Amino acid sequence: MIKPTKSISEVKRMVKDCSSARVAVRVNLGRNKIISYSGVLSGIYPALFTVKPDDKDFLGKTAYSYSDVLCGSVKIKKIQ
Repeated sequence: MIKPTKSISEVKRMVKDCSSARVAVRVNLGRNKIISYSGVLSGIYPALFTVKPDDKDFLGKTAYSYSDVLCGSVKIKKIQ
């Protein structure tokens, strides 16, 4: 079955709705390697967005492009 397609503008709008909020991130690295973590959506830029993980051992931020979300390799979900 073919997935319904979204556009980059819809993905940007969805990410902008989660700005400065806690999110659950799931990253598919390929070859059955999946990383899941929670964090705060800390920055929204024209070409990418950044997430600061809650893990105290992790120093820094992770950055993902909107096309990663569009292709399905990165999934974000807002946490209440």
